[in-house]
Amino acid sequence: MPLRTLLGASIVLRITLLFYGLYQDATSPLKYTDIDYYVFTDASRYLLSNSNSSTPYSRETYRYTPLLAWLLLPTALSPQFFFFSFGKIVFAAADVLAGWLIYVVLTNGGMGRRRAGWFAGIWLVNPMVATISTRGSSEGLLGVLVVGIVWAVLRRQVLLAGVLMGLATHFKIYPVIYAPAIVWWLESVGEGEGKGWFGKMVGFVNWERVVFGTAALGTFVGLNVWIYDEPFLQHTYLHHLSRIDHRHNFSPYNTLLHLTSSPTGRSDYPFASIPFLPQLLLSALIIPLAFAKNDLPATMFAQTFAFVTFNKVCTSQYFMWYIVLLPFYLPGSVLLRRPWVGGVALGLWVVSQAAWLQQGYELEFLGKPTFMPGLWAASLAFFAVNVWLLGVIVGDIALRGGGGRSKVKKVE
Repeated sequence: MPLRTLLGASIVLRITLLFYGLYQDATSPLKYTDIDYYVFTDASRYLLSNSNSSTPYSRETYRYTPLLAWLLLPTALSPQFFFFSFGKIVFAAADVLAGWLIYVVLTNGGMGRRRAGWFAGIWLVNPMVATISTRGSSEGLLGVLVVGIVWAVLRRQVLLAGVLMGLATHFKIYPVIYAPAIVWWLESVGEGEGKGWFGKMVGFVNWERVVFGTAALGTFVGLNVWIYDEPFLQHTYLHHLSRIDHRHNFSPYNTLLHLTSSPTGRSDYPFASIPFLPQLLLSALIIPLAFAKNDLPATMFAQTFAFVTFNKVCTSQYFMWYIVLLPFYLPGSVLLRRPWVGGVALGLWVVSQAAWLQQGYELEFLGKPTFMPGLWAASLAFFAVNVWLLGVIVGDIALRGGGGRSKVKKVE
């Protein structure tokens, strides 16, 4: 698909959904605008408050970087359409920019333009992606940063990649899982050929790894200290260590979190923190160290898929985290080489998700107590499907030879 046609279609899709959202918000009790968008805009209004003590965190449930509230300051100027929808327009534009970057990465890797357009279309004209951004979810901003990291690393622009990594991790902590994969991928010619462990350790610390790590850590720490310091750390990061969120949650931990959310269900056992162990072991250690040198972008996709699958909170917005990397894994994958495998995978993913949504609908809108066994069973089924898919993905990447890809010279 030609890039111009693809970008045009993606823009028209988002404009259409944006205006449809205005209509639904005005006429339906079920609002199109995401509740989080109201949290963002309220936080922006606090920034314009005359009170010296007002911060974005004066808005309860604001768990994001203050940069987001500052970015959306125009929404606090007027309740009229353009100003209120300014954030949605920014998020939708970020979607399109991320899609364009996907296309650039694919063509830089040697893929034909028309074929690259079809794979970039997985993100650009995906109704789920467009709906989430035009409802007011900020995931598109993170998508741009993550794809920007991929682009910069593959071009060996390690300073830029480090800055983008620090910025992305400042926005949301999960991109930190990519750091081990990138550091492992940035090997030097002759690395590992030294004699003994000391020689290998010295060979491991090359210039690109030092620049990337320093830039990423410096950007991350600098932003965190500069912006509201302790309140930012508490609300944006530390909150998630003990977070108990059982609403709209596909995770198999959903029912457990529901039971422990009530005062009578409280326990001294750290239920809210234990899920991090298998999640981080897989996504930040095993997968990157095992497969990054085979295919870095595809490995980042597998890492994200594992992170979301094993996360104690899993909502539709989180699917965006790995969908933006899907075009880097899919070409040459078993899902396309054997169409029946791809068809089964897509069918199981959609059907198991639909089963959960049906149970969630009965709970949220009909008031039926579906937590046990319906919602719990649906969560387990969706989890099982995703674990099977992760096995397919990891097995696929394991068969890809690195072929010295990490030694490719910088693209001019």
